[in-house]
Amino acid sequence: MYLIVGLGNIGEKYQNTRHNIGFLVVDFMTKNLNITSITNSNFQSTLLKAGYNLFSKPTTYMNNSGVAVRAIMDYYKVDLENIIIIHDDIDLPFGTVKFKIGGGHGGHNGLRSLDSHISKDYIRVRIGIGKPQDKDDVANYVLSDFSKIEFEELNKTIIPHVVKAIDALKESDIDEVKAKFTLKLR
Repeated sequence: MYLIVGLGNIGEKYQNTRHNIGFLVVDFMTKNLNITSITNSNFQSTLLKAGYNLFSKPTTYMNNSGVAVRAIMDYYKVDLENIIIIHDDIDLPFGTVKFKIGGGHGGHNGLRSLDSHISKDYIRVRIGIGKPQDKDDVANYVLSDFSKIEFEELNKTIIPHVVKAIDALKESDIDEVKAKFTLKLR
């Protein structure tokens, strides 16, 4: 069983923000699947099941994502190597997609929470959102909406590419996925 987690914040005002790229990917992945919705308040997550895949969008807000993931992981006995976390990365230019296992959180509070609750050794799908011009404006930047052009590029190219890569992660090792699916549009 795989647990595919999109990081983001709940609520309409965050729906199309840079910080919610994980939610956008999970929504895209699940829109045409035969889905079962799982209701359990202990999961603190919108949790969907399709075949041997669980799809989670934590409802804890970004900074406490690890709480939700730990609860799901423990209940379903999901191995750490079968947890795939999809998140925004300000250290990568917009249009860049990279993959890794482990590493630091780079100031990302969602990753910091995951690291403290499940360890650092999960698969990361890092989607570049670029950096703000003013490095003191990170919080406002990650909570700002994608531009119309960026949003079109996400839906047309980047998110479908990420979905293919996630499917490949279930069949191939991380190095093969890195070699085939690392993306740099700009």
